[in-house]
Amino acid sequence: MKTSLCGLVLLSLALAACARKDDQRSFADQTKDAAATAVDKTRAATVEMKNTLTAKLTEWQLTPDDIRADLKKGGRIARSKTAAATEKFGAAVDNARIAAVINAKLLADDDLSALKINVEAHAGQVTLTGTVSSPELIGKAMVLALDTDGVREVASELRVE
Repeated sequence: MKTSLCGLVLLSLALAACARKDDQRSFADQTKDAAATAVDKTRAATVEMKNTLTAKLTEWQLTPDDIRADLKKGGRIARSKTAAATEKFGAAVDNARIAAVINAKLLADDDLSALKINVEAHAGQVTLTGTVSSPELIGKAMVLALDTDGVREVASELRVE
């Protein structure tokens, strides 16, 4: 009877150990699934962000061809938001906040240099000065500025180096 009891105990322990391994494998699978889902969501967000940027470049006539055409006319490029987009902003605009937000966006963008682009804001009008490496980046900098709360107009005096 002791032998049978010992055998049952050993069998129970072995089954419990197997169940733990299944639980661990299941946890590992869950972790892999969660990581794969996170990667998929990140990719989708990146694609959506690029599509949004492309749409805004087109909407605000800031495509590379638009920028090149404007640069041929002179060094200043200006764009305004529509009246409907600016109605939501109050009369008092926090210029320092606008400049700080735009600088943060420039800093976060790998293609643009916040150190080479100066941002000035006054009553919802933003002026960008400095240098960028291509006409495409002038459009990108202007989109980042125009897509900031409180901004109703952006003028670019950026030069291509």
